[in-house]
Amino acid sequence: ARRFVFGSEGCLGIVTRAVVKLFPLPEAQVFGSIVFPDFERGVRFLYELEQAGDVPASVRLVDNLQFQLSQMLKPRKEGLQKLVSAAEKLFVTRVKGFDVERMTACTLVFEGTKPEVAAQQKRTYALAKRHGGLAGGAGNGERGYQLTFGIAYLRDWILNHYLIAESFETSVPWSRALELCEAVKQRIRDEHAARNLPGKPFVTCRVTQLYPTGVCVYFYFAFYFKGVPGDPSALYAEIEHAARDEVLARGGSLSHHHGIGKIRQPFVGRIASPGLRAFARQVKRAVDPQNVFGADNQLFGGDASD
Repeated sequence: ARRFVFGSEGCLGIVTRAVVKLFPLPEAQVFGSIVFPDFERGVRFLYELEQAGDVPASVRLVDNLQFQLSQMLKPRKEGLQKLVSAAEKLFVTRVKGFDVERMTACTLVFEGTKPEVAAQQKRTYALAKRHGGLAGGAGNGERGYQLTFGIAYLRDWILNHYLIAESFETSVPWSRALELCEAVKQRIRDEHAARNLPGKPFVTCRVTQLYPTGVCVYFYFAFYFKGVPGDPSALYAEIEHAARDEVLARGGSLSHHHGIGKIRQPFVGRIASPGLRAFARQVKRAVDPQNVFGADNQLFGGDASD
């Protein structure tokens, strides 16, 4: 089962047989992108898009810092392409008045039959326009998804340059999404400053999944550790632990899809009542008395806040 009470993360057993349902590949797949003047208007667009139904196959909104990172990693343009790119930037910043220190971007994937995709594009871009958004083109949308795949490799490479980085995620109701994003970023900045670490922390977020009641928010966090005494990974864990505390205080969930495992076990007592924890452990003893499965993750380890 998927719910943690009944054994996700393999706590109660393993899958030995599965029925797989196959779906045909979509007739059409089209990337898209939209730039917004700020993160707030982008989130309001996402809310109305979800409430209207017929959401594209993928919708992701990145904050300003992540948008700037994606721009920095774009391939160098030469010749006519360089002129076109400069003209586009001039139009967005001078004519439309977007602030490069606040603007954000939304990447999209439309899938279905060709008429379905065309109709969905029309509805989506019309809604974005009502929220001050500008269509950014298919190429920018596709590169946005490539950034997602590239970040894991960047994380490993930047370790050679004394930067430690990782991600964490949560789900949060629509009504508290903006509050949570800003509060968690500020908590990380405060924790970083309190430890007198060099420079400024890199902390950014994106909205990656939409639901009728809320969203998944995905954070990236990194800091420079050259010359810092002690174990950088332990420092990272301390700050991420504080960020997780802020997530819960702002109405976020302990996990969206990464799971609880062992790292988040100390927070279990804040999301599960004593009765619920006792029930889950009784089920565990009944179906797995030798504690073979799950490696003491979630409710079943020593740090699970009895």
